[in-house]
Amino acid sequence: MSGFAHRSVLSLAVLFLGAGIVLGRQGFGVIEPEAGSQFVARITEMTLLVILFFDGLEVERGVLRRRWHVPFRSLFIAMPLTAGLIALASHFIVGLSWAESFLLGVLLSPTDPVLTSSVVTNPRIPAKIRNSLNLESGFNDGLALPAVIIFATTLQAGDGISWWEFLIRDLGIGAAIGIAGALLAVAALGLLRGRMALIPHYQGLYAFAVALSIYGLAVMFDGNGFIAVYLAGIVMASRKGKEVAAYSRFSRQLGEVLKLATFVIFGSLLRFDQLFEYGAAGMVFVVAVLFFARTAALLPALLGTKLDWPQRFFMAWFGPKGVACIAYSLLVLSRGVPGAEHIFNLTALVVVSSIILHGLSDTPLASWFGGRGVTQTDD
Repeated sequence: MSGFAHRSVLSLAVLFLGAGIVLGRQGFGVIEPEAGSQFVARITEMTLLVILFFDGLEVERGVLRRRWHVPFRSLFIAMPLTAGLIALASHFIVGLSWAESFLLGVLLSPTDPVLTSSVVTNPRIPAKIRNSLNLESGFNDGLALPAVIIFATTLQAGDGISWWEFLIRDLGIGAAIGIAGALLAVAALGLLRGRMALIPHYQGLYAFAVALSIYGLAVMFDGNGFIAVYLAGIVMASRKGKEVAAYSRFSRQLGEVLKLATFVIFGSLLRFDQLFEYGAAGMVFVVAVLFFARTAALLPALLGTKLDWPQRFFMAWFGPKGVACIAYSLLVLSRGVPGAEHIFNLTALVVVSSIILHGLSDTPLASWFGGRGVTQTDD
């Protein structure tokens, strides 16, 4: 399937999503998982764990790149603005409550340009754009996570937990275990030398085992496991720099498998009647999210950079919604958050539309960039 996708305008995400739809409820009924089942919850957790751990590993190398100001603006200026604009659209267009709207806004704020492989691999696109989109994608999953958790907890006010108690217990314990666990793991590697040294072939497996252990410990002590593994990845990358390539390679390959599995499961969960439950308002919301929210947020954020206007519009368009949005919506659904079904259906509609539109436009726009004659070595 990857060979077919590489030679066509279709992306691998489209093909696996289509496979899930064909095999799922809307197709032959071969795969019919329940959205709130333990199976879906565990696959979602594992996918998020690997994605966030890999993102953490990449942070250390990412911040050392030259000209980091473009992804910095995308992350810390455009991303919050995008989440706010999506929240406004979901409240005034679809009619969600403010708490649901802000949860949906932060949930749909991460981007995943890897879905459109031509954008991140095509040498005809300037390196500074490819690097910026990659870095933005790597960082924004982890940055969106605390906000997703906080707004989801706000909707679960019946649990009797105030927001500051939640921050101290959930995020605080998770962060402490993630940092301490990673430091212990790095120290253990330092103690094992000579004949007891870790074989290089197993460095990636060791890092993943550490991530699983840290996640389990964080959950055991009522902390947030995802925050723990994200920070653990950052610490391990900063303290054991030479092993990062092995850590990242294993996490990337495992992450790709889990991402494709998530697309199949996601496709099998889709019901067209629920997907279009908001009718015309839902479609207007999709247009607002994909065509206006990111553009209105990113263009002002990029003012003053050396990017020309076609490059800025190119970056504004290629903010596809992918695995992180799906995983976060499934996570909210599995936790029984009030209004989670509506949030999942709107997320599904946006992600499906994004996969189709961005998947079909990446190759033609990459070819157009190649014909502009822009110097591609400028990073």
